[in-house]
Amino acid sequence: MPVKDLYHGTVRTALIKDGWTITDDPLVLKIGERFAFVDLGAEKLIAAERGSEKIAVEIKSFLSPSPIKDLENAWGQFFIYARVLQKTNPNRRLYLAVSHNTFETLFQEEVGKLLLEEPGFRMIVFEPNNEEIILWQPQINS
Repeated sequence: MPVKDLYHGTVRTALIKDGWTITDDPLVLKIGERFAFVDLGAEKLIAAERGSEKIAVEIKSFLSPSPIKDLENAWGQFFIYARVLQKTNPNRRLYLAVSHNTFETLFQEEVGKLLLEEPGFRMIVFEPNNEEIILWQPQINS
């Protein structure tokens, strides 16, 4: 089992506060003969006629001395997991969860903005102190 990110419990609590049910902790993806572990799987009842919204959440703390290295690792995981989900579970959307501080710094720089412009890239921004989600990028259906 992989080591949980520093903010794992925080994001889990924030999703529950936002009305999500945690279905997988972690969400296991089978890639051929290998396995990958997305931090969380969750679902939320949207409306009786529409069913439920299913998401997968990869949590990243961005605490290493090199923010670019953290960004490279996060993007690589996001890309691989998104492709696997597209083939194995196309109804589940992948999100990268980052703290408000990371979003306001790294993702407001040119390098972070490049990812935000990437088609299919989704992000959850959370406030660690309040354990609350403050932004879905792009906005999630409600």
